[in-house]
Order: sequence, then structure tokens, then C-alpha cells
Amino acid sequence: MSKAPSLILSVLKTQCPHCREGYLFKHNNPYNLSKPILDMHDYCPVCNQLTEIETGFWWGTGYVSYGLSIAVSVATVIAFSLFVGWKADYSFLWYLIANALILAMAVPYLVRLSRTIWMSFFVYFDPNWREQKK
Repeated sequence: MSKAPSLILSVLKTQCPHCREGYLFKHNNPYNLSKPILDMHDYCPVCNQLTEIETGFWWGTGYVSYGLSIAVSVATVIAFSLFVGWKADYSFLWYLIANALILAMAVPYLVRLSRTIWMSFFVYFDPNWREQKK
């Protein structure tokens, strides 16, 4: 029996949580804005796992996306404190501008990541999915 693929790595690569091999999105590059960002396969191309489990399934991704945005903002404030520091002048304004730019650039990936994380809460890895697929 082979070792199971890493959950964290497969989530970061937006792969199916059931087989951890197939990609959930039809286009792998979220920054190719000529293609729809959330254009997903109806079923995983590798294990045939249904992606939208029920109607309205993706509504919960708003909570995950909010948490990811807070995590990025906390990382930004820590990095800003370490590299720039807080001075009496306009440092807070510069932080707000930098954080807004970083969040705006991260949105395409964070939206996809939130969908993958949300799906991982409800669909579990099955190491025997190949035998069950037959």
C-alpha cells in the first residue's frame, strides 16, 4: 500500500479531497482572468467524486474565505511590523494600502482555496477509491 498524499499539499494545489489526485478546477491557473475563476468540474476527473454535493453547498465557503483573509491580514501586519515598523507618521495608512493590495492580488487563489477547504470538511480521503471505482 502506498503512502497517502498529503492533505495540506493537495488542498494547496486545489485537488480533490477524495482521491487527492484530480484537480477540482478546469483551469489550473487562477490568475488567467480570461477564463472563469470558479469553473469547476462537475465530477473529479480522476475518481469521479461529485464536487457540488448539494444545492447551495458552496455558501459555506464565505466563512472559510473570511478566515483566510484574516490570516493573510495578520501575516501582513506581522511582516509590516518586522520589516517596516510602526512610526508616528503615516505607517498605518501604508499598512492599510499594502494589505488591501495583497488581499486584492490573493483573491483568485483564496476563493479557490476556500472551496477546496470547504469540500475537504465533508469529503474524506479514501485510500481504496481505485478498487471501489471498478
